[in-house]
Amino acid sequence: MTPPADHPPIPAPTVGVLLINLGTPDGPDTRSVRRYLAEFLSDPRVVELPKLAWQPILRGIVLTTRPRKSAHAYAQVWRDDGSPLAAITRAQSDALQGAFGPGVLVDWAMRYGNPAIGARVQAMKDAGCERILLAPLYPQYCAATTATANDKAFAHLARMRWQPAVRTLPPYHDDPAYIAALAESVETSLATLDFAPDALVTSFHGMPKRTLELGDPYHCHCQKTARLLGQALGREVTVAFQSRFGPAKWLGPATDDTLVALARAGKRKVAIVAPGFSADSISKTPAHA
Repeated sequence: MTPPADHPPIPAPTVGVLLINLGTPDGPDTRSVRRYLAEFLSDPRVVELPKLAWQPILRGIVLTTRPRKSAHAYAQVWRDDGSPLAAITRAQSDALQGAFGPGVLVDWAMRYGNPAIGARVQAMKDAGCERILLAPLYPQYCAATTATANDKAFAHLARMRWQPAVRTLPPYHDDPAYIAALAESVETSLATLDFAPDALVTSFHGMPKRTLELGDPYHCHCQKTARLLGQALGREVTVAFQSRFGPAKWLGPATDDTLVALARAGKRKVAIVAPGFSADSISKTPAHA
């Protein structure tokens, strides 16, 4: 049936794959970083405190001191094509174009900052995607990463009259392909070192300990990834967690404390791998956030 002349033709059905990463400021300057951190740290999935208690701290202390320090870190790694996280995620999206056969569109978005998840979901729908796979790029499931990325997409879907069918990518912390790729990456990197490590530390991003107590599987997923990586490499792997923030108890052991303990045990040559990140960012290892 031919549509009326005043209506544009409906695009042919297409499948969309939306890669979703954490986010990045638009630039390595204090103002951009402040705007990014305000969005990031206002997410109730990230900071699980009552707004009345947290917002005065965020607006009065955190956003007046931390943006300048973070902007300095971003400036040190910023590339001509943007922040490493954005540039690498974009490159991953570009590399996957055509990998799933004809009729599959691959795009990317950020949970915080740009390109926004809602805008890219809408762009996929406008391009004819009647089915969309939301693919948060977090191997280990965490409510503060995987869940909030899906939440943002669902929030946009709630405003759409004609919604596409949607699926979400499950965590892949123990997927054989992921473990094999991770082991290959580690072996390749170790081969470039001019020393033989006495210890290999897997440093995952930290989360408050109460998230484990509330039922978040993140800690268990991290432990299993490290165990499977050690098996694939045929060597012992030490698990640690980085980037503590605030006075609450966090998942441990902390990466900085682990390095001190290893040194005291006589292990002075240490290699660190961050298996929780699918693209390089500026996450601090092993220092506190």
